[in-house]
Amino acid sequence: MTNEFAQLGLHPQLVQAVTDLGYTTPTPIQSEVISLMLAGHDVIGQAQTGTGKTAAFALPILQALKQDQRCIQALVLAPTRELANQVAQATHEYGSCQRVRVLAVYGGQPYSRQISRLRQGVDIVVGTPGRLLDLIEKGELDLSCVSTVALDEADEMLSMGFIDDIEKILSKTPSERQTALFSATIPPEIRRLADKYMHSPQSVTIKSKQLTVDTVDHKYCLANKEDKLAVLTRLFEVEAITSALIFVSTRVGTSDLVTELMGRGFPAEALNGDLNQQTREQVLNRFRRNQSTVLVATDVAARGLDIDDISHVFNYDLPMDPELYVHRVGRTGRAGKTGIAISLLTAKEQWRLRRIEGFTKQKITRMNIPTVEEIEKHREAQLLEQLMVWLNRGRCQKERQMVTELVEAGHDPLQIAATTLKMSRSEEKQRPIARVSEVQEARPQRDQRENKRGKKRNGHNVTNSSHEKGMVRLTIGAGKTEGIRPADVVGTIASLANIPGSTLGEISVLDKHTLVDVPQEYVAQTLAKAGKYRIRRNAVTLGLA
Repeated sequence: MTNEFAQLGLHPQLVQAVTDLGYTTPTPIQSEVISLMLAGHDVIGQAQTGTGKTAAFALPILQALKQDQRCIQALVLAPTRELANQVAQATHEYGSCQRVRVLAVYGGQPYSRQISRLRQGVDIVVGTPGRLLDLIEKGELDLSCVSTVALDEADEMLSMGFIDDIEKILSKTPSERQTALFSATIPPEIRRLADKYMHSPQSVTIKSKQLTVDTVDHKYCLANKEDKLAVLTRLFEVEAITSALIFVSTRVGTSDLVTELMGRGFPAEALNGDLNQQTREQVLNRFRRNQSTVLVATDVAARGLDIDDISHVFNYDLPMDPELYVHRVGRTGRAGKTGIAISLLTAKEQWRLRRIEGFTKQKITRMNIPTVEEIEKHREAQLLEQLMVWLNRGRCQKERQMVTELVEAGHDPLQIAATTLKMSRSEEKQRPIARVSEVQEARPQRDQRENKRGKKRNGHNVTNSSHEKGMVRLTIGAGKTEGIRPADVVGTIASLANIPGSTLGEISVLDKHTLVDVPQEYVAQTLAKAGKYRIRRNAVTLGLA
């Protein structure tokens, strides 16, 4: 079979490597980017996750490597350690015929191990901006020989507040380097970065396919934040789930949710960046073979997950980005089958749902939380259905003999049947139906029509104390005058304080300062980083309002 990668001008050993991995036909972005990079051009690639971006920049990087060099020749920046690991692993596999030395560096690992590898000699470094900058400042990461830099998921790094770090890192590389930038969207800040650090870049845009498929039924449940687990388990009771993918916003959240589900009698496995490649493959193989039916995953960890018969996708944490919603729900309703996407959200998150509907041009219908009565009826119906199956099969001769002996011993046949059904339902005790409190939906008022983030309410002064229970209002010493936007606040606090951005409450950007509501449980760790916050290159103060 002819491998079409050979027609792009790649070296035979690289073509052999991708062939060994089972790839014969390049994706659209691979065809365009590989040719441009091999010709020496800087490239801006705009494409969604799952289009083959990693090979698009990794293969030209590998082709450009010089043998027997002691210095770092290529640098790849990624927003998260999960993606850094994924890119490093893929690059290592593509370069298997070259004995390429690839190192992934990111926070959460000891510096000593990474420094030791750097001192031994590395060809390609893949890392997150924070750890890369730390290693540069320690004098352990020398980028003076770098000939190629790739920025993967640049818009995600922007949203996480890494833009200043990226500029500092780029300033440490030779100005004549080749640069490839990949981003699902190209906001003004990314465009400015490209204008400043790239040389006449060629743009490659791969248009998204249909945003949402017709075979997916989009639904949502309104629930109080503290009841989301209870609502999820109730949905598990009544939905015809053959395999489910549940998305949460953090790695810790995947493990916590799996623990909670297991404790309630619902087997589940976590898919996150804490898993090594071997364990990840074992988890995925069990899921593909239907040996496990529920995966709880982060967005990054779920990348590359290509399984056609996922019946349900649950958004346990609603994504901030509408495009991310599309990526998630696109994993069900494949191969001509129907799928169901269910999002759990609080009353205060409904505006985000409207944004998703506007982006996808898809109506997301509200569904009621299953009641105790509905769940009990469903359990009984399932039991009767299973009973009818076994009655029709007639494969219970040994059990029939046991019943005959019980009847001969004087027991009532109806009582025997009822007792047997009672015993068969014993596992239901492991799944108590959790209590769910009533949702208090916010009523829109004339003076509260503005989006909850970043808008001053018409006719009302913004107060220094939060109106929302469980929230504490903090103040940031910068506002409209400095060009602060709500997205800047979310990205900066979430990244530096290591808290989910989706948990932040109301953000009011005023002329000279900004007010932000932070959950009570995260206040201490948010304030602990005071003095280190930077927004749009400016150091900003943060404290109690």
